Amino acid sequence: MSDAMREDKRVFLMGEEVAEYNGAYKVSRGMLDEFGPRRIIDTPISEGGFAGLGIGAAMHGLRPIIEFMSWSFSLVAADQILNNAPKMLYMSGGQFGCPIVFRGNNGAGGQLGSTHSWCVESLYSNVPGAKIAIPFDPYDAKGLLRTAILDPNPVFVLESERLLSIKGEVPEESYEIPFAEALIRRSGSDCTIVSFGRPLYFCLEAAEQLAKEGIDCEVIDGRTIRPLDIDTIVKSVRKTNYCVVVDQSWPFASVSSEIAAQVHMRCFDDLDNHVFRVNNDDVPAPYAYNLEQEMLPNARKIVEAVRAVTYNA
Repeated sequence: MSDAMREDKRVFLMGEEVAEYNGAYKVSRGMLDEFGPRRIIDTPISEGGFAGLGIGAAMHGLRPIIEFMSWSFSLVAADQILNNAPKMLYMSGGQFGCPIVFRGNNGAGGQLGSTHSWCVESLYSNVPGAKIAIPFDPYDAKGLLRTAILDPNPVFVLESERLLSIKGEVPEESYEIPFAEALIRRSGSDCTIVSFGRPLYFCLEAAEQLAKEGIDCEVIDGRTIRPLDIDTIVKSVRKTNYCVVVDQSWPFASVSSEIAAQVHMRCFDDLDNHVFRVNNDDVPAPYAYNLEQEMLPNARKIVEAVRAVTYNA
Protein backbone atom coordinates (compact mmCIF):
# COMPACT_ATOMS: atom_id res chain seq x y z
CA MET A 1 0.00 0.00 0.00
CA SER A 2 2.81 2.40 0.85
CA ASP A 3 4.56 1.73 -2.46
CA ALA A 4 1.36 2.55 -4.35
CA MET A 5 0.76 5.70 -2.31
CA ARG A 6 4.28 6.96 -2.96
CA GLU A 7 3.78 6.45 -6.69
CA ASP A 8 0.23 7.78 -7.02
CA LYS A 9 -1.25 10.59 -4.93
CA ARG A 10 -4.76 9.41 -5.81
CA VAL A 11 -4.34 6.32 -3.61
CA PHE A 12 -5.50 6.57 0.00
CA LEU A 13 -6.41 4.18 2.82
CA MET A 14 -9.58 4.42 4.86
CA GLY A 15 -11.11 2.21 7.53
CA GLU A 16 -11.56 1.53 11.21
CA GLU A 17 -8.36 2.03 13.27
CA VAL A 18 -6.08 2.25 10.22
CA ALA A 19 -4.48 5.54 11.34
CA GLU A 20 -3.97 6.37 15.02
CA TYR A 21 -3.95 2.69 16.05
CA ASN A 22 -1.70 1.63 13.13
CA GLY A 23 -4.35 -0.83 11.96
CA ALA A 24 -6.39 -3.33 13.95
CA TYR A 25 -3.80 -5.95 12.92
CA LYS A 26 -0.93 -3.44 12.48
CA VAL A 27 -1.01 -3.77 8.69
CA SER A 28 -0.88 0.03 8.29
CA ARG A 29 1.84 0.59 10.90
CA GLY A 30 3.70 3.87 10.25
CA MET A 31 1.55 4.93 7.31
CA LEU A 32 -0.13 7.81 9.16
CA ASP A 33 3.29 9.28 10.01
CA GLU A 34 4.40 9.09 6.37
CA PHE A 35 1.25 10.12 4.52
CA GLY A 36 -0.73 12.15 7.04
CA PRO A 37 -4.42 12.16 8.03
CA ARG A 38 -5.73 13.23 4.59
CA ARG A 39 -4.59 9.92 3.08
CA ILE A 40 -4.71 7.55 6.09
CA ILE A 41 -8.21 8.07 7.38
CA ASP A 42 -9.80 6.65 10.51
CA THR A 43 -13.54 6.11 10.24
CA PRO A 44 -16.41 5.57 12.64
CA ILE A 45 -17.86 2.07 12.98
CA SER A 46 -20.04 2.64 9.93
CA GLU A 47 -19.11 0.31 7.08
CA GLY A 48 -22.02 1.43 4.92
CA GLY A 49 -20.89 5.03 5.26
CA PHE A 50 -17.18 4.73 4.53
CA ALA A 51 -17.65 2.06 1.83
CA GLY A 52 -20.05 4.42 0.05
CA LEU A 53 -17.67 7.33 0.52
CA GLY A 54 -14.88 5.29 -1.04
CA ILE A 55 -17.04 4.34 -4.02
CA GLY A 56 -17.91 7.99 -4.60
CA ALA A 57 -14.23 8.94 -4.42
CA ALA A 58 -13.35 6.22 -6.94
CA MET A 59 -16.05 7.45 -9.32
CA HIS A 60 -14.48 10.91 -9.15
CA GLY A 61 -10.99 9.71 -10.07
CA LEU A 62 -9.32 8.68 -6.81
CA ARG A 63 -8.10 5.16 -6.01
CA PRO A 64 -9.28 4.25 -2.52
CA ILE A 65 -8.25 1.24 -0.45
CA ILE A 66 -11.04 0.46 2.00
CA GLU A 67 -10.12 -1.79 4.91
CA PHE A 68 -12.78 -3.85 6.64
CA MET A 69 -11.54 -4.94 10.05
CA SER A 70 -13.31 -8.19 9.19
CA TRP A 71 -15.07 -9.19 6.00
CA SER A 72 -17.93 -10.21 8.28
CA PHE A 73 -18.50 -6.47 8.85
CA SER A 74 -18.70 -5.85 5.10
CA LEU A 75 -22.17 -7.36 5.11
CA VAL A 76 -23.37 -4.05 6.58
CA ALA A 77 -22.19 -2.38 3.34
CA ALA A 78 -23.56 -5.02 0.95
CA ASP A 79 -25.64 -2.53 -1.03
CA GLN A 80 -22.63 -0.29 -1.63
CA ILE A 81 -20.05 -2.94 -2.45
CA LEU A 82 -22.27 -5.45 -4.29
CA ASN A 83 -25.09 -3.39 -5.76
CA ASN A 84 -23.20 -0.20 -6.64
CA ALA A 85 -19.45 -0.60 -7.14
CA PRO A 86 -19.49 -3.60 -9.55
CA LYS A 87 -22.21 -2.07 -11.74
CA MET A 88 -20.98 1.49 -12.29
CA LEU A 89 -19.04 0.79 -15.48
CA TYR A 90 -21.99 -1.08 -17.01
CA MET A 91 -24.68 1.38 -15.91
CA SER A 92 -22.69 4.38 -17.16
CA GLY A 93 -22.23 2.83 -20.58
CA GLY A 94 -18.49 2.62 -20.03
CA GLN A 95 -18.12 6.32 -19.18
CA PHE A 96 -16.74 5.77 -15.71
CA GLY A 97 -15.86 2.83 -13.52
CA CYS A 98 -14.98 2.28 -9.89
CA PRO A 99 -11.27 1.57 -9.29
CA ILE A 100 -11.50 0.66 -5.61
CA VAL A 101 -9.93 -2.04 -3.44
CA PHE A 102 -11.75 -3.57 -0.49
CA ARG A 103 -9.47 -5.61 1.74
CA GLY A 104 -9.49 -7.16 5.20
CA ASN A 105 -9.59 -10.41 7.14
CA ASN A 106 -11.77 -13.24 5.88
CA GLY A 107 -12.77 -16.58 7.35
CA ALA A 108 -12.86 -18.43 10.64
CA GLY A 109 -10.03 -19.81 12.75
CA GLY A 110 -9.55 -17.22 15.48
CA GLN A 111 -12.39 -18.12 17.89
CA LEU A 112 -14.38 -15.01 16.97
CA GLY A 113 -17.81 -16.60 17.02
CA SER A 114 -20.39 -17.18 14.32
CA THR A 115 -21.03 -13.58 13.26
CA HIS A 116 -17.33 -12.64 12.99
CA SER A 117 -16.17 -15.70 11.03
CA TRP A 118 -17.70 -15.32 7.59
CA CYS A 119 -16.03 -16.68 4.47
CA VAL A 120 -17.61 -14.32 1.97
CA GLU A 121 -16.11 -15.57 -1.30
CA SER A 122 -19.05 -17.76 -2.33
CA LEU A 123 -21.50 -14.94 -1.63
CA TYR A 124 -19.49 -12.18 -3.34
CA SER A 125 -18.23 -14.15 -6.32
CA ASN A 126 -21.81 -14.49 -7.54
CA VAL A 127 -21.85 -10.80 -8.57
CA PRO A 128 -20.43 -9.87 -12.01
CA GLY A 129 -18.25 -6.78 -12.25
CA ALA A 130 -16.02 -7.31 -9.21
CA LYS A 131 -12.79 -9.29 -8.93
CA ILE A 132 -11.72 -11.46 -5.98
CA ALA A 133 -8.13 -12.28 -4.97
CA ILE A 134 -7.11 -14.53 -2.08
CA PRO A 135 -3.38 -14.47 -1.15
CA PHE A 136 -1.61 -17.57 0.14
CA ASP A 137 1.72 -16.16 1.37
CA PRO A 138 3.54 -12.82 1.81
CA TYR A 139 4.81 -12.83 -1.78
CA ASP A 140 1.31 -13.18 -3.18
CA ALA A 141 -0.12 -10.76 -0.62
CA LYS A 142 2.05 -7.98 -2.05
CA GLY A 143 1.79 -8.92 -5.72
CA LEU A 144 -1.96 -9.49 -5.78
CA LEU A 145 -2.68 -6.34 -3.77
CA ARG A 146 -0.58 -4.22 -6.13
CA THR A 147 -2.44 -5.67 -9.12
CA ALA A 148 -5.71 -4.90 -7.35
CA ILE A 149 -4.74 -1.26 -6.72
CA LEU A 150 -3.83 -0.77 -10.39
CA ASP A 151 -6.99 -2.47 -11.68
CA PRO A 152 -9.72 -0.19 -13.11
CA ASN A 153 -12.41 -2.37 -11.54
CA PRO A 154 -13.47 -2.97 -7.93
CA VAL A 155 -11.38 -5.73 -6.35
CA PHE A 156 -12.00 -7.66 -3.14
CA VAL A 157 -8.77 -8.87 -1.49
CA LEU A 158 -9.69 -11.55 1.03
CA GLU A 159 -6.85 -11.94 3.51
CA SER A 160 -6.75 -14.27 6.51
CA GLU A 161 -6.10 -13.22 10.06
CA ARG A 162 -4.59 -16.66 10.64
CA LEU A 163 -1.90 -15.99 8.01
CA LEU A 164 -0.69 -12.64 9.36
CA SER A 165 2.15 -14.38 11.22
CA ILE A 166 3.34 -16.26 8.14
CA LYS A 167 6.80 -15.14 6.96
CA GLY A 168 8.36 -15.42 3.52
CA GLU A 169 10.66 -13.78 1.01
CA VAL A 170 9.20 -10.60 -0.51
CA PRO A 171 11.17 -8.52 -3.07
CA GLU A 172 11.63 -4.88 -2.15
CA GLU A 173 10.87 -3.73 -5.69
CA SER A 174 7.32 -3.41 -6.95
CA TYR A 175 5.80 -6.35 -8.85
CA GLU A 176 2.35 -7.49 -9.91
CA ILE A 177 0.85 -10.96 -9.98
CA PRO A 178 -1.62 -11.15 -12.89
CA PHE A 179 -5.17 -12.16 -12.09
CA ALA A 180 -6.52 -15.42 -13.56
CA GLU A 181 -3.12 -17.13 -13.41
CA ALA A 182 -3.26 -20.08 -11.03
CA LEU A 183 -0.02 -21.50 -9.64
CA ILE A 184 0.89 -25.16 -9.21
CA ARG A 185 2.24 -25.27 -5.65
CA ARG A 186 3.09 -28.97 -5.87
CA SER A 187 3.37 -31.11 -9.00
CA GLY A 188 1.84 -34.57 -9.04
CA SER A 189 0.29 -37.22 -11.25
CA ASP A 190 -2.40 -39.05 -9.26
CA CYS A 191 -4.93 -36.46 -8.09
CA THR A 192 -5.52 -32.71 -8.51
CA ILE A 193 -6.24 -30.70 -5.36
CA VAL A 194 -7.54 -27.15 -5.95
CA SER A 195 -7.81 -24.47 -3.28
CA PHE A 196 -7.27 -20.80 -2.36
CA GLY A 197 -5.68 -18.99 0.58
CA ARG A 198 -5.28 -20.52 4.01
CA PRO A 199 -6.67 -24.02 3.18
CA LEU A 200 -3.74 -24.49 0.79
CA TYR A 201 -1.49 -25.07 3.79
CA PHE A 202 -3.71 -28.02 4.76
CA CYS A 203 -3.68 -29.24 1.14
CA LEU A 204 0.11 -29.28 1.04
CA GLU A 205 0.24 -31.02 4.42
CA ALA A 206 -2.20 -33.64 3.17
CA ALA A 207 -0.25 -34.09 -0.07
CA GLU A 208 2.92 -34.85 1.86
CA GLN A 209 1.10 -37.45 3.94
CA LEU A 210 -0.50 -39.01 0.87
CA ALA A 211 2.87 -39.17 -0.89
CA LYS A 212 4.03 -41.56 1.83
CA GLU A 213 1.08 -43.78 0.88
CA GLY A 214 2.02 -43.70 -2.80
CA ILE A 215 -0.58 -41.12 -3.91
CA ASP A 216 1.11 -38.26 -5.76
CA CYS A 217 -1.08 -35.13 -5.60
CA GLU A 218 -0.86 -31.96 -7.64
CA VAL A 219 -1.84 -28.90 -5.56
CA ILE A 220 -3.13 -25.83 -7.42
CA ASP A 221 -3.42 -22.36 -5.88
CA GLY A 222 -6.19 -20.58 -7.78
CA ARG A 223 -5.05 -17.16 -6.44
CA THR A 224 -8.14 -15.45 -7.84
CA ILE A 225 -11.76 -16.62 -7.91
CA ARG A 226 -12.99 -13.84 -10.17
CA PRO A 227 -11.52 -14.23 -12.73
CA LEU A 228 -10.97 -18.00 -12.34
CA ASP A 229 -8.13 -19.75 -14.17
CA ILE A 230 -10.14 -22.84 -15.03
CA ASP A 231 -7.74 -23.75 -17.87
CA THR A 232 -4.88 -24.61 -15.48
CA ILE A 233 -7.24 -26.70 -13.36
CA VAL A 234 -8.62 -28.54 -16.40
CA LYS A 235 -5.14 -29.27 -17.76
CA SER A 236 -4.16 -30.82 -14.44
CA VAL A 237 -7.34 -32.90 -14.13
CA ARG A 238 -6.87 -34.27 -17.65
CA LYS A 239 -3.46 -35.48 -16.46
CA THR A 240 -4.47 -36.94 -13.08
CA ASN A 241 -8.09 -37.99 -13.83
CA TYR A 242 -9.15 -37.16 -10.27
CA CYS A 243 -10.01 -33.89 -8.53
CA VAL A 244 -10.64 -32.64 -4.98
CA VAL A 245 -11.62 -29.00 -4.37
CA VAL A 246 -10.94 -27.54 -0.92
CA ASP A 247 -12.92 -24.44 -0.02
CA GLN A 248 -13.47 -22.63 3.29
CA SER A 249 -16.99 -21.62 2.21
CA TRP A 250 -20.06 -23.55 3.30
CA PRO A 251 -20.80 -26.39 0.83
CA PHE A 252 -24.15 -25.24 -0.60
CA ALA A 253 -23.68 -22.91 -3.61
CA SER A 254 -19.98 -22.57 -2.76
CA VAL A 255 -16.90 -21.75 -4.84
CA SER A 256 -16.10 -25.46 -4.82
CA SER A 257 -19.54 -26.14 -6.31
CA GLU A 258 -18.77 -23.87 -9.27
CA ILE A 259 -15.31 -25.35 -9.84
CA ALA A 260 -16.69 -28.88 -9.62
CA ALA A 261 -19.42 -28.03 -12.14
CA GLN A 262 -16.92 -26.56 -14.60
CA VAL A 263 -14.52 -29.50 -14.22
CA HIS A 264 -17.36 -31.98 -14.80
CA MET A 265 -18.44 -30.05 -17.89
CA ARG A 266 -14.97 -29.80 -19.42
CA CYS A 267 -13.38 -33.04 -18.20
CA PHE A 268 -16.30 -35.48 -18.29
CA ASP A 269 -14.46 -38.07 -20.38
CA ASP A 270 -11.21 -37.63 -18.43
CA LEU A 271 -12.57 -38.13 -14.91
CA ASP A 272 -12.42 -41.57 -13.32
CA ASN A 273 -14.65 -40.43 -10.44
CA HIS A 274 -16.80 -37.42 -9.67
CA VAL A 275 -15.14 -34.33 -8.15
CA PHE A 276 -14.96 -34.51 -4.36
CA ARG A 277 -15.30 -31.37 -2.24
CA VAL A 278 -13.98 -30.44 1.20
CA ASN A 279 -15.76 -27.43 2.73
CA ASN A 280 -16.56 -25.91 6.07
CA ASP A 281 -19.19 -28.02 7.79
CA ASP A 282 -22.66 -26.65 7.05
CA VAL A 283 -23.07 -25.03 10.47
CA PRO A 284 -22.42 -21.55 11.93
CA ALA A 285 -18.82 -21.20 13.08
CA PRO A 286 -18.54 -22.44 16.69
CA TYR A 287 -16.71 -20.41 19.31
CA ALA A 288 -15.06 -23.37 21.09
CA TYR A 289 -11.58 -23.95 19.65
CA ASN A 290 -11.90 -27.71 19.19
CA LEU A 291 -15.30 -27.39 17.48
CA GLU A 292 -14.11 -24.55 15.26
CA GLN A 293 -11.12 -26.59 14.09
CA GLU A 294 -13.36 -29.55 13.37
CA MET A 295 -15.72 -27.38 11.32
CA LEU A 296 -12.95 -26.06 9.04
CA PRO A 297 -11.22 -27.90 6.21
CA ASN A 298 -8.14 -29.66 7.55
CA ALA A 299 -5.46 -32.08 6.39
CA ARG A 300 -7.30 -35.14 7.75
CA LYS A 301 -10.47 -34.33 5.78
CA ILE A 302 -8.44 -33.71 2.61
CA VAL A 303 -6.54 -36.99 2.97
CA GLU A 304 -9.83 -38.85 3.39
CA ALA A 305 -11.30 -37.13 0.33
CA VAL A 306 -8.30 -37.99 -1.87
CA ARG A 307 -8.34 -41.60 -0.70
CA ALA A 308 -12.03 -41.82 -1.49
CA VAL A 309 -11.88 -40.17 -4.91
CA THR A 310 -8.95 -42.38 -5.99
CA TYR A 311 -10.56 -45.53 -4.54
CA ASN A 312 -7.86 -45.80 -1.86
CA ALA A 313 -10.20 -45.40 1.13
